[in-house]
Amino acid sequence: MTMTRPIRFIHRGEITQPGDVPTTRSLLDWLREDARGCGTKEGCNEGDCGACTVLVAELASEQDRATPGATLVGTGADTLRLRNLNACLAFLPTLDGKAVIPVEDLPRACGLPTGTPHPAQQALVDCHGSQCGFCTPGFVMTMATVHERQCNAGQPADRATLADDLAGNLCRCTGYRPILDAAERLGQPGAARLDAAALAALAAQLRELAQDPPLHHAAVHPAWPGRIAHFHAPRSLDELAALRAAEPGARLLAGATDIGLWVNKQFRELDTLLYVGEVAEMKRIERRDGSLWIGAAASLEDAWAALAGLDAELTDAWKRFASPPVRHAGTLGGNIANGSPIGDGPPTLLALDAMLHMRCGEVARSLPIDRFYLSYGVNALHPGELLVAMDVPLPQPGTALRGWKVSKRIDSDISTVYGAFALRLDERGHVAHVRLAWGGLAATARRASQAEAAMLGQPWNAATLAAAQAALAAEFQPLTDLRATAGYRQRIAANLLHRLWLETRPDAPLDPCTTRLRLAPAASGQPRTQEAA
Repeated sequence: MTMTRPIRFIHRGEITQPGDVPTTRSLLDWLREDARGCGTKEGCNEGDCGACTVLVAELASEQDRATPGATLVGTGADTLRLRNLNACLAFLPTLDGKAVIPVEDLPRACGLPTGTPHPAQQALVDCHGSQCGFCTPGFVMTMATVHERQCNAGQPADRATLADDLAGNLCRCTGYRPILDAAERLGQPGAARLDAAALAALAAQLRELAQDPPLHHAAVHPAWPGRIAHFHAPRSLDELAALRAAEPGARLLAGATDIGLWVNKQFRELDTLLYVGEVAEMKRIERRDGSLWIGAAASLEDAWAALAGLDAELTDAWKRFASPPVRHAGTLGGNIANGSPIGDGPPTLLALDAMLHMRCGEVARSLPIDRFYLSYGVNALHPGELLVAMDVPLPQPGTALRGWKVSKRIDSDISTVYGAFALRLDERGHVAHVRLAWGGLAATARRASQAEAAMLGQPWNAATLAAAQAALAAEFQPLTDLRATAGYRQRIAANLLHRLWLETRPDAPLDPCTTRLRLAPAASGQPRTQEAA
């Protein structure tokens, strides 16, 4: 057993030790109740509304510097990566070694005089972007990351990009037009940014914290006095695998986007947590010998950006997977291991023939993802084993990739049906390779093997499409639930297959931009709408 030490992170410019807090105490509760920082609001307490959004800064790794779209501030060795996160889902020990910037500290972090608002705050005032004001601090924190990114780029973002940025923040009374108007004003030359001197001081403090040994936090269990709960945050894969093998009953923790709800909504008590977020090897994303290697602890944002790099047509799936604060916290490995039948990650990796790499102690093994899901809520992981990485073969030239989500809302919603497809035609227009993977049609994410068989080797025409749709209807018997009826799900699946044919048929294929989800025209200033040709 490793020695315990206190949690240490940076808050209000100082290294802070929160003391003997429970291992599952949220950053939101600590900010409001212990630090008396009540600008950070509690709305839904489940990561949907964004009222509790804060900024978290870390020393930028080489991986961060190579990640397209990462919000980086500072220069040289003092470069930091900023993420906007939901404080309600962040267990306090996961902030160890990091810097937390809540809304009260934002002007100070920019070196502004007391009482001077941050540019995001001023833009919301000027554009009348706040009514009751409860959601406003969360919008400010998200817009602060937008501001830094746009200043780095030297130009403002378009309205569609800003709508994606703000997808994790909910306003119930003002409406999004004035908020988007405010966001469009950010990134202007000469506007106040995070202060260079403050960033250098912050980087020095973060380097000091990096010298601490790996965190092992122990605290009295909140439900059972006299019982101790443990939180381990190893920094090497070897140490994590050894801990996992020694304590197979411990709960693996990544972004807490699921486990946080267990605590906040179900009031579950957790004894031992093994945190994967400090294992750099498990965050790595790189091209390796004809494949894309994605570490299981890589954030959803970074992992989906890499997947969209294989084919830009996966971008819609990326941007509609939860919200930016959730994608910054959650991991693709967690999404795969969780194995929800309505998750968007498993069908996508099924369509891409991903190989999963696992480890139990010193024993490593690999398994194709189509053999990983055994039944509802049951996967092929052995006791004491953990998912280390996903290895995605690079698609062969000419392969069309698609990931389409049907849900009740455009943003931040769970899929009713999700279809992920990989299709390649030969020179005759016959189907040379096909993968049709689905979420929402069965107890697990599954490939439609019978529909694939109906297509493989056949001319990709209307008759083959009809045969595939018939096979698909016979292969899946989805459930009726609160989200949709079985008949609706079957009809949607058939329609998505039809859409695939329309976009990829040899003769007169439709341009994908005529069928994809897109924003209403920027000039209208309206919220996102779903449009399709």
